[in-house]
Amino acid sequence: MKKASIMAVCTTTFFYLCCGGLGYAAFGNAAPGNLLTGFGFYEPYWLVDFANACVALHLVGGYQVFSQPLYANVERWLGKKYPESQFVQRNYVLKLNYFPALQFNFMRVVFRTAYVAAITGIAILFPYFNQVVGVAGAVNFWPIVVYFPVEMYLKQKEIEFWTCKKTALRIYTYLCLVIILFAFVGSIRGLILARFS
Repeated sequence: MKKASIMAVCTTTFFYLCCGGLGYAAFGNAAPGNLLTGFGFYEPYWLVDFANACVALHLVGGYQVFSQPLYANVERWLGKKYPESQFVQRNYVLKLNYFPALQFNFMRVVFRTAYVAAITGIAILFPYFNQVVGVAGAVNFWPIVVYFPVEMYLKQKEIEFWTCKKTALRIYTYLCLVIILFAFVGSIRGLILARFS
C-alpha cells in the first residue's frame, strides 16, 4: 500500500506539474483552462469525449480518496459525542439474495449524502471548474500529501529536534505550505474574477 500511495502521489504530482508548467511556459497567462478544447480542437469528437470521461473518472476517484479522512473524523467525533445514540452507533445489515450482506449506518448515509449534496450545490453555484479544482487542490494537497506524511514519518522514526533531517523536513513542509498558500490565493482570485466578470 505504501508503494502504491507513493507511486500515485508522485505520478499525479508529475502530470499536474507538467500540465501546469508546460502550459504556462508555452502560453503564459493566455494558457487555456482546458488543454483539450482550449485551442479549438474538437475533432475527432470521440477522442475529446473519451478524454473528458477519463478526467471525470479520475476526479470521482480522487473525490472519494480525499473525502475519506473527513468522513472518518466526523464519524469518530459524532461517535464520541453521542455514544448512546442509535442513529449514530447502530449498524444495520441488509441481506439480498445472491449478494453478500451489506452493512450500513444511518448517520453515515445521511452525513455522506448531505456532504456530497452540499459540495454539488457549491459546484453549481460556482460552475468554474478550473478555479474550483484549484481551490480544492490547494486546500487538500498540503495536509494530505505533505504535512501528514512528514509528521507520521517523524513520529514513527522518533527523529529528535534540531537534527539535520528533522530541520530539512520542517523547511520542506513549510516551504510547500507557502507555495500552496500562493496557489490558494491565486485560485480564490480566479474564482472571484470568473464569478463577477
